[in-house]
Amino acid sequence: MSISIYRSEDRTAASAGRRLDDADLALIEATQDGLPLVADPWTAVGERIGMCGEEVLARFQRLLLTGVLRRMAAVPNHYRLGYLANGMTVWDIDDARIADIGRRLAQWPGVSHCYRRPRRGPDWPYNLFVMLHGHQRDEVERKAEQLRELMGDACRDHQILFSTRILKKTGLRLTRRQREASCSE
Repeated sequence: MSISIYRSEDRTAASAGRRLDDADLALIEATQDGLPLVADPWTAVGERIGMCGEEVLARFQRLLLTGVLRRMAAVPNHYRLGYLANGMTVWDIDDARIADIGRRLAQWPGVSHCYRRPRRGPDWPYNLFVMLHGHQRDEVERKAEQLRELMGDACRDHQILFSTRILKKTGLRLTRRQREASCSE
């Protein structure tokens, strides 16, 4: 597992904030592969770049508040943890009940992601996405059936889309051009 930092996709929020200085850039570069998994990651990062832990934390908080960073989150690698069957279950849920159902499913054991998405025409009626993990496919299928029973008549249909590979397990990355652009703005 690593702690990753995600760049804001909202360019207006990021541009409304302050320019990145050399210390911000050093901080981002030092954490591109995630925060160290130690009791005090702020101090550990600070030691690598010549800052105290309090300043590292304050800079991260400022980058989040100004919209330069979107979030900081733990990113487990399910495959390395033995969960080889990972299925995004997509659900066609009654719109009047989706908020309540989504809240309940998000707290259900084995659910790592749960979010509402717009339906896309007649071929994609699904409006709730729930990521389930298991050691084998039949485990994910059993979990999906349990969720189906929990939803009752609010659920009209669902599918399980099993992962075939890891698409992204990294956070913020700055290229040389982005670093240069940040310093020259």
